[in-house]
Amino acid sequence: MQAEPKNSLVGEEYEVEVGPVAHGGHCIARTPEGRVLFVRHTLPGERIVARVTEGDETSRFLRADAVTVLEASKDRVEAPCPYAGPGRCGGCDWQHAKPGAQRRLKAEVLTEQLKRLAGLTPEEAGWDGTVMPAEGDKVPAGEVPSWRTRVQYAVDPDTGRAGLRRHRSHEVQPIDHCMIAAEGVSELGVEQRDWSGMETVEAIAATGSQDRQVVLTPRPGARLPLVELDRPVSVLRVDEKDGGVHRVHGRPFVRERADGRTYRVGNGGFWQVHPKAADTLVTAVMQGLLPRKGETALDLYCGVGLFAGAIADRVGDEGAVLGIESAKRAVEDARHNLAAFDRVRIEQGKVEAVLPRTGITEVDLIVLDPPRAGAGRPTVRHLAALGARRIAYVACDPAALARDLGYFREDGYRVRMLRAFDLFPMTQHVECVAILEPAEKGR
Repeated sequence: MQAEPKNSLVGEEYEVEVGPVAHGGHCIARTPEGRVLFVRHTLPGERIVARVTEGDETSRFLRADAVTVLEASKDRVEAPCPYAGPGRCGGCDWQHAKPGAQRRLKAEVLTEQLKRLAGLTPEEAGWDGTVMPAEGDKVPAGEVPSWRTRVQYAVDPDTGRAGLRRHRSHEVQPIDHCMIAAEGVSELGVEQRDWSGMETVEAIAATGSQDRQVVLTPRPGARLPLVELDRPVSVLRVDEKDGGVHRVHGRPFVRERADGRTYRVGNGGFWQVHPKAADTLVTAVMQGLLPRKGETALDLYCGVGLFAGAIADRVGDEGAVLGIESAKRAVEDARHNLAAFDRVRIEQGKVEAVLPRTGITEVDLIVLDPPRAGAGRPTVRHLAALGARRIAYVACDPAALARDLGYFREDGYRVRMLRAFDLFPMTQHVECVAILEPAEKGR
């Protein structure tokens, strides 16, 4: 028997009352028939007209944009960015909300995820319920902090213009200027150049040095352009065959600065995007762990060695730190960055594969900064068995954090303290640092 064809609801409009914020940069509403809508460009309590952007009559929920605001929230402002709004750039989620309201919305999302996935109230997590702005980011309503030190531009295949992708789309929104881009990125002038033949152009402006870099991803068979930007810049390209990153011109790395130390970050590798993020997170992790001379520590998903270096400084010559990282170039950089520490070792591979092979059965301190998906059940179980007196969990996704905190609780660790930082203003994202300790110590 042939299935009935799906009836798309894209383009349908509903007048709705907007409910609470949800994880993902949208709010929840319901159609008059009771169907769930995830609506962008709105705020809790508003009355709006929502236009469906994804979904059909068989969908569990529909995605939608607020195309008309009938009753506005007191937290609403006119979006400062001309490219923000329905059908346009998907980079920012909350341009239409006052800065303080954005942080409250993020706090509500984190609160809900902790309760639903970890069974924790803010009080039980040692969290005061606030999301703290980074130093210098407290701006008046209608203004935007310029914080993003790494911007990946998509290139319109027809015009060669650089832009940003529309929400949940491969379509490119050409732009003249990204308001959240850091000054060091904006001054390169990427948006004013012709990038025909390129798929993406990533612009990087290091914190603590004048290093600038662009990483080009060509379309198949395309030749690299002659890169002439408004500031001196190194150029790298992504190989279309193996995905490797290769130097074209200048240094293959940028120099970042944090915690009084310079870190080499090569081939467009991972580094915190907000210029204050690395120092903010190191401070929170060290205040939570309180490393002592002679202690042993693990730094998991260690990148170029940011937390390993901070811990090594504090545990001294009698202490020891093992870092584990899967990216080959990041491991090379970490070994270079931490070469002055005789008792720091960096291993390459996935944490779940390398950690069991080390033979380590006990450790004093653990810091983990996993990718957005989190650490997962098997890794949490292994870590809990090592008996660390303190664990610092750095997370950019509230849902993955809450899920893993629940796993830690099952394995005998409680959350001693949690802090949340608004290191991605105008977007849905929030960075958290949770400090855990054996549950019996908290009784």
